[in-house]
Amino acid sequence: MSTPIMLATEPVDGNPERPRPVLVTGAAGRIGSSFAEYAHERYALRLLVRDRQDADTVRAWGEPAVADLCGSADLRDVFAGIDTVVHLAADPSPQADWDSVRDNNLVATYTTFAAAVAAGCRRIVFASSIHAVSGYPDGYQVHAADPVNPGDLYGVSKCFGEALARMAAVQDGLSAIVVRIGSFQPRTEAVREENIAMMNSFVSHRDLNQLITRCIDDRKLRFAVFHGLSGNRFNRMDISAAQEWLGYAPADDFTDLNRDLADLDLRRRVKPHDARHDKGTTL
Repeated sequence: MSTPIMLATEPVDGNPERPRPVLVTGAAGRIGSSFAEYAHERYALRLLVRDRQDADTVRAWGEPAVADLCGSADLRDVFAGIDTVVHLAADPSPQADWDSVRDNNLVATYTTFAAAVAAGCRRIVFASSIHAVSGYPDGYQVHAADPVNPGDLYGVSKCFGEALARMAAVQDGLSAIVVRIGSFQPRTEAVREENIAMMNSFVSHRDLNQLITRCIDDRKLRFAVFHGLSGNRFNRMDISAAQEWLGYAPADDFTDLNRDLADLDLRRRVKPHDARHDKGTTL
């Protein structure tokens, strides 16, 4: 099993400008707009969208750029001077058909990586998905070093992006960090009783924004795969690699937020089964 972590031989400093120039693709989407609002005072954001109407919606958070990553547009001006690319643009539906997956998730991802390499960017943060490993059986906690195991065509497209990230890091000198994102939802959705299905995949806005920021600012990684979930009591994907390598410190736990679960106080009542808590129970 290959490691999901490759260290850089020298600090990955990139563009010394401050604030750091960051390009966000899919900036008008749910994750893109959340991150832009969160990070616009920290970075010099260039916000890539598909049409001018979307450009107006993101203008308050950075410099809008209009281009279609699926087409043959010249992207040199869009990527010029960029330190880090946060690639979020995609068709996010697990039910997406082949035509949409091909254009929005395969072609657009390849175009983004190629443009980042051509522009001499320092790093790309690629938004993968829990769907890249959703083929594992129920009850199995996926670790970042486990092989990809997609459960649908959307997941397959994210595996393609992860492979491009590895190739770019090894062959092209572009530092690449993959984040497999879970159920990205506001805390207000976690509170609702009917959303208990997100218990093992929830990631809040503030936790994912923190994780993306840590991926951008890291100076030691050439390539890595991390899992983007909150600090839930029961997580489908293990988040310890992000905690160890990036100092990721999630603030939210679905079992504390959800009305059905909060009263159960699961963090206190479900034992971790270590020597501190299992006195007298060992065989």
